[in-house]
Amino acid sequence: MTVAYLSLGANIGDRLANLQQAVTLLQETIGIDVTDISNVYETQPVGGVVQDDFYNLALRVDTNLSVLELLARLHEIESRLKRVRKVHWGPRTIDIDILVFGDDVWSDDTLTVPHREMANRRFVLTPLLDVVSDDRRYEIENLLAHTTDTNWVRVVANVRVENDNV
Repeated sequence: MTVAYLSLGANIGDRLANLQQAVTLLQETIGIDVTDISNVYETQPVGGVVQDDFYNLALRVDTNLSVLELLARLHEIESRLKRVRKVHWGPRTIDIDILVFGDDVWSDDTLTVPHREMANRRFVLTPLLDVVSDDRRYEIENLLAHTTDTNWVRVVANVRVENDNV
């Protein structure tokens, strides 16, 4: 099994319900076991596209899928939740990104792991601290301390995405 970290975000429709559905679909996917879920954070969008604020969270998962198989499953879930890719960094019902996949380093035309923008995204790093293992905590804390991203990120009080196995 490989420990992977995922980032989820939504800013169209019922943001919390979209995140919950994505977590449920991930848990129902053969080869993926959701082992930890961060708090839900409301975050300021990046990229200059005028749009609503996001809800974001991070997951720790155990998987026996390859990184490309995992990516394919994530794209299937995004499609099921009506993700449309029209505007780069634009609004979306759900976005699921692979941040880290074990100790693997991978880069091709469709995927870069570790995620190439992770260090530049407070909305990724803050939730990731909630679920990251102790052996990676210093790395993520260091990235967060040195990020140039100044966008706000705030925990959504009394809101939690649930998973029966966590």
